[in-house]
Amino acid sequence: MKKYFAECIGTFVLTLLGCGTAMFLGCNTPAGVVGTAIAFGLTVVAMAYTIGNISGCHINPAITFAVALSGKMSWKDACGYWCGQIVGGIVAGAILLLLTKVVAAPDLTGGLGTNGVANAGGVGGALLVEFLATFIFVLVVLGATDEKLGAGKPAGLAIGLTLILVHLVCINLTGTSVNPARSLGPALFAGGEALANVWVFFVGPCAGAALSALVWKCLAKE
Repeated sequence: MKKYFAECIGTFVLTLLGCGTAMFLGCNTPAGVVGTAIAFGLTVVAMAYTIGNISGCHINPAITFAVALSGKMSWKDACGYWCGQIVGGIVAGAILLLLTKVVAAPDLTGGLGTNGVANAGGVGGALLVEFLATFIFVLVVLGATDEKLGAGKPAGLAIGLTLILVHLVCINLTGTSVNPARSLGPALFAGGEALANVWVFFVGPCAGAALSALVWKCLAKE
């Protein structure tokens, strides 16, 4: 149970700080894009060294999906991780909404840092962007954390830096999800198109994660 709670806390922190940075710094300028990308990446690094030894610091349902597909965790544990991650994302979304009610600074994203499909050319484009971005991101996660071939202690840094790179490319396309829990939490409270299209940010990342599991299995095969 402790590891499920750790995943809840980690996902909460990631969603709150990442989406919060997007909301109050904005993503309509180069500085805002870079700042938001760094916020997401550094939060992953911080959480990796905080809860990594407890749960492995997935804090992302897509990562958990890939790890379970790789046979490195049971599906029972995966379900526990998913519950913790989803709850963490939802609680963060609620607090982000609360912040818009009590602070003077406006939400520069207009939607609690939610993801969108319009700039990617619609649903098809957004699915492709999220599929490719998540494939790259989760492949790095699997490689960096592999027991035999991985990076060891520096794995958290490699993963966080990769998340920064992925955000730099994709923020102006989809807002960058690569994480269904991060997308669902804010979307539930933003409503509208963000909630109507949130399924895209489940399907795209999960499909990308599944491919990364397959590819890493081939690369790591002796």
